[in-house]
Amino acid sequence: MSEINIKPLADRVVVRSLSDEEAGNVSASGIIIPDTAKKDKPEQGIVVAVGPGKWDEDGEKRIPLEVKEGDKVIFRTWGDPTKLDDKEYWILSESDVLAVIN
Repeated sequence: MSEINIKPLADRVVVRSLSDEEAGNVSASGIIIPDTAKKDKPEQGIVVAVGPGKWDEDGEKRIPLEVKEGDKVIFRTWGDPTKLDDKEYWILSESDVLAVIN
C-alpha cells in the first residue's frame, strides 16, 4: 500500500526523495554533509506509487511499468518536487527513472 494518497496515471511514478540519512549524507559523527560538497550526485529516491502503465500503440492493452513500489531508484528531475507532510515527492514519467539500485 502506498505511503501517500496520490494515484499516478499512465506511466507516471511517484518517488520520495531520500532523507539525508538514507542517502548517506550524514557523517558517522552525525554532521550533515552540505549539498555543495556532494558534486553533481544524481537524485535518488524510493518509489512510493506507480501508475497502471501506458496503452500500447493499438490501445488494446496496457504496458506495465518496470519499477514497482519500494524500489530504490536513481532519477533525473524536471522542475520542483511536490511537498507533502514535510517530505518531497517527484511525479515522473517512467522514462525519467534511470536505474534501480539493488
